[in-house]
This record gives sequence, C-alpha cells and structure tokens, in this order.
Amino acid sequence: MQIKTALLTASLFLAQLSAATLSKELMEPSLIVYSSGLGVVHESRELTLEASDKEILYGDVAQSIDIDSISIKTDPRVQIFSQQYRFDQLTKDKLLQAHIGKKVEIRRLKSAYEYERIQATLLAHSGDECTLRTLDYQIVSAASSDIIFETIPDELITKPSLLWNIETPEPLKTTLELDYIINQIGFSSNYILFLDANSSSLSGWISIDNRSGKSFSNTQLALVAGDVNRVNKIDTRVHKEQLVYAAKAMDVKQEAFEGYHYYTVPFRVSLANNEKTQIKFLQKNNLNVEREYEATLANPLYLGSESKVPVMQYATFKGLDAPLPKGVLRTYGTLHEKTVLLGESSISHTPKGEQIKALLGKNFDLSVTQKPLKLQSANSWISSDVAYSLRNASDAPKEITLLIPFTTEAGSIVESSQSYTITKGNFVTFKLLVDANSTQEFTVHFESRK
Repeated sequence: MQIKTALLTASLFLAQLSAATLSKELMEPSLIVYSSGLGVVHESRELTLEASDKEILYGDVAQSIDIDSISIKTDPRVQIFSQQYRFDQLTKDKLLQAHIGKKVEIRRLKSAYEYERIQATLLAHSGDECTLRTLDYQIVSAASSDIIFETIPDELITKPSLLWNIETPEPLKTTLELDYIINQIGFSSNYILFLDANSSSLSGWISIDNRSGKSFSNTQLALVAGDVNRVNKIDTRVHKEQLVYAAKAMDVKQEAFEGYHYYTVPFRVSLANNEKTQIKFLQKNNLNVEREYEATLANPLYLGSESKVPVMQYATFKGLDAPLPKGVLRTYGTLHEKTVLLGESSISHTPKGEQIKALLGKNFDLSVTQKPLKLQSANSWISSDVAYSLRNASDAPKEITLLIPFTTEAGSIVESSQSYTITKGNFVTFKLLVDANSTQEFTVHFESRK
C-alpha cells in the first residue's frame, strides 16, 4: 500500500512539472454579446513553457462554451496535438480519491460532548470505509463522513477548463490568445418614452443577461444587434436573477458592420454569472411626438352583423440619428406631478431615420361601429354596402384612421362620399377628423370579383 501511494504521489508531482505556466492576470479581455443569445470571448495570458512541458491547462472558461468554436493562437513553434474540456464537479468520492497519499484529519468522538481531530494519511477508500495511517504509523479505519479535508487538490479541476496536449522544442515565453463562443448570454433593449406637452424624451437601456457559467471582470464590452444565423439553437435556462445597473452612463458608440449594428461600451464592465446588468446607451431629448388613433375593421364582404371596434392609440416619432435594437418600449406621461404608465409595446430592429410607432393601448373615448346594410352576390361578383359610425366622446377633436381589408384587384369598386387611399397593399384607408363630443357617419359601397 505504501509503495502504491508513493508511486501515485510521484506521478502527480511529475504531471505538475510537465504543465505549462499561465499568468493569472488577463491582458485586455473583451466580450461581444449578441441579441440572439450568444457571446464571443477573447482572452490573452502570458505563457511560460519549458522543453519538458507536455500540456497547457487553461482554467475558468465559461461552462456554456461551444467546444467546436475554440480558436487558440500562440507561438508557432508550439505544437498542439489535442484539446479537452474538463470540469470536475466536486463530490465526496472525487475528494477522497484525490487525497489518497495526502494528509487529512479524522474527526472522532472523544466523549459524549467532545470531538478530537487526528492527523493521518489517507491510504485507500472503498465506499464509506476509509483506511488511514496516523502520525505514529497506526493503520486505522474511519467513515468517510469523519474525514476532514484541508484543501482541494490541484488535480481536481473545479472550474471549467481547457487542456491542450503540446510539445515545444525549447523554453519559451510567449502569449496565448483564446477566442470562443459561449451560450446562455444575451442582451435586450429597453426604452423609456416620456411624453411631455413641451419636450418629450427617449432613453435606451441595454440589459445583459449572463447565464453562461462564467463571470467577467474588468472586461471591454461590445454588443451586436441583429439576427446571426446558427446551425444549432441553444435554449436559455431560467435562473433566479439579480439586477445591477452600470455605475456610469456614457454614450455608447455604434457603427454598422456587415449588416449588423455594433455597439461599443466606452468603459470596462464586470458581469457576474447569473446576473443582469443594465447600461444606458441612448438619450434623445426634444422629440416631436405625434398621437395617432387607428381602428382595423372587418372585411366588408364577410361582415355578418353590426359590431363595435376599439380604436387603438399610438405615439409616433421619427428622425432619430441612431438605429434602435429591437426591444420593449414603455411610454409614460405626467398628470398632477405623478408619472403614469401609458403603454408598453415591442419594436423591431429599426434603422436610423425610420418612424417608431409605439402602441399605447385602447382609447377610452373613441370607438367605431360597422354595420352591414346590403349584401348581394352573383355568379362572379359580390358587393356590400356598409355604414360606419365614428364616435369621439373626448373634449378635443381627434383624427381617426380606419383600416378596412379589401382586395383591390382589377375591376374592384370602392364608392364613398369620403376620400380614401390604399395602404399596405390591401387596406382601404380613411382618415376622418371627428369633432369633440360628436359622431360622424358615412357609408361605403364595396364590389369585387369572387
């Protein structure tokens, strides 16, 4: 038993001698996070190699690493033969196995109320039964639950790590650069539109959700907005989260790159694992925000009975000199010095200069009624007369837009006393200004081929 223990200790000692040395400090680490739920990690460390070194152990990579994405750069004289991903989750059996031939302590009951601790060397273990040699060379047995470990042995890799088997012709001092893709990290954009009679404003926040299995410290952060094509999709796990706001709020620089938009955060950040971090990236004041009121009605050729349709209200603005990544836009207003939530809506990736149309909700005072008057059908034609009634119960005039789906193919007929346009390809669109506390009515004749 003593011979086996000595051989194991010697082999572990030689293994440690044959491993390269990496600096603990990272040089200029960076992280690019994509809105589609992945990240690209870049790290550099100083690497010291002896001619006898046979492996490089690189610790603390992300648990969600995509192994096939790893790119390693170092001195071309270093030959890399193989690569392994290793991560030993601690268990009692692994700790016991790793401590064979090493010093531990045995906890033993000395009296009814007192324990004693005995130093010993662990020789072997089988299940819960351990065999040890005390300092006075007695061979004793103890339950595994009574073994006290002082340290975690180096050969147990308790953080996700990469292991490269290598060969180097001579001692080298160089740099190792590592790039790899991680999953379960991403960012979303959240916007606050504050409506004011004199000066509306829009602020934008980036929320980075890190579930990658790695913390990032003092890292240069960049973000890419856009949908990157990937062969396999990785589901994001749901975790209990903590929200952290960035200590600084500085202008985030953005630039177009290969059909995406690339955002650079101008200060270094730290992202803990299983944590959300928010960074302010947009502030636009003095926005010209307009209100729009819109109702989408039924196809007049298939309208069975009279029905009332709600009018949706929107806040619209355009002319921003920066693109907006997709996200959630929340709109607020102020009444009697109190902040009131007016609505939430989603916006898609929006290029600079395009109109933003934020849905607020249903307008309480506006409604539209559609009522079929006459429906006629022949072998190849169908026609319908519909009465529309627009009600404005507010104390201010409102322009209401009606969107009526109708196929305006060759030969179709739309007749009305009110003017209309064709929008979005197949909507007969009316815009009518309805006075305060009043109702406006009109009829439309629709005719189309079957």
